[in-house]
Amino acid sequence: MTSFIHRYLKIIDRYIIKKYLGTFVFTLMIFIVISVVFDISEHLDNFLTHNNTVYDIAFKYYAGFIPFYINLLSPLINFLAVIFFTAKMANQTEIVPILSGRASFNRFLRPYFIAATLIFIVSFFANVYLIPYTNELKVNFEHANGFNGDYNSKNEVHLQLDEHTYVYVQQFDKAAKLGYQFVLEKFNGDDLKERITANSIAYDSVKKVWNMRDYTVRYVNGLREKIAMNLTKDTVLNMQPSDFENISNTYSAMSLSDLNKRIDQEEIRGSGDLKDMLFEKYRRFIYPFASFVLTLIGVSISSRRVRGGIGLPLGIGLFLCFGYIVVDKFSLVFAIKGGMSPFIAALIPNCTFGLLGLYLLYKAPK
Repeated sequence: MTSFIHRYLKIIDRYIIKKYLGTFVFTLMIFIVISVVFDISEHLDNFLTHNNTVYDIAFKYYAGFIPFYINLLSPLINFLAVIFFTAKMANQTEIVPILSGRASFNRFLRPYFIAATLIFIVSFFANVYLIPYTNELKVNFEHANGFNGDYNSKNEVHLQLDEHTYVYVQQFDKAAKLGYQFVLEKFNGDDLKERITANSIAYDSVKKVWNMRDYTVRYVNGLREKIAMNLTKDTVLNMQPSDFENISNTYSAMSLSDLNKRIDQEEIRGSGDLKDMLFEKYRRFIYPFASFVLTLIGVSISSRRVRGGIGLPLGIGLFLCFGYIVVDKFSLVFAIKGGMSPFIAALIPNCTFGLLGLYLLYKAPK
């Protein structure tokens, strides 16, 4: 391995990769430590009120909190790290000899993109496989300890369970897992074949069934109808109490296989959450590419020596970081409220800043 590195990576390549990754890891650790300190001070009352043990806080909350913020901040910390050490190299006139020694600017970019590829691989693996698992730890702990306050249940819910079956629940009590004014209708094409109404329906988490209380069944066969009234009945339905609850970050805490199942289910049900799910799925694959986009921009704006040292490039970098965050957040709004395809919306941040990076690369000193 050592011989391979020395053979294909020149001294300047190893120097830049070492600087890149070292600055990135060091800066990321500083931001994570600061984030944890502020988070502890913010949620100390929650920890004490619910009598959480140190083990629970460390391995059920911060085991999810830290990976979540590492993944969230890594492209932006990557960006600032590139600007910081590249601007420092430019200020110390280390870049001019490199470009003067017959090395093109594209050749100068090679070690940057090698390091960015390593970050991309780790970020891609984390987004697809690790972060959903750690997010589940974080989200479950937050909901159990009241971090997000009392989240409300959905009212007036319509669900399509399969091609022929539709469900309506007027109100749902999340604590008791109890729905009121339940209606289930079964169709054969456009013809209603069966209609069940119940005053309430409760979920039995042990038996994994729904218990209908004071229900009436109306059978329809053309012009002939039959009505049956009963007190109680257990039945299996393709729905869960979570379908009636407003819980934030639910989809980010699902594995890819579970998310795909929910997407397939939602395409049938049509409860209005499909775009959220699709955006979450596409973003897991697209977000890691930000390491390449922001590296390109970072090198392009910081490789020129300017008066005032590294202050100006860092200022521009912070402004662009803020811009990237704003565009990333608005892309979800475009998908949900603006009718845009979730895939296109997930591409917007990287495509927008990718075009900016190409322009800055064109203007960069050669």
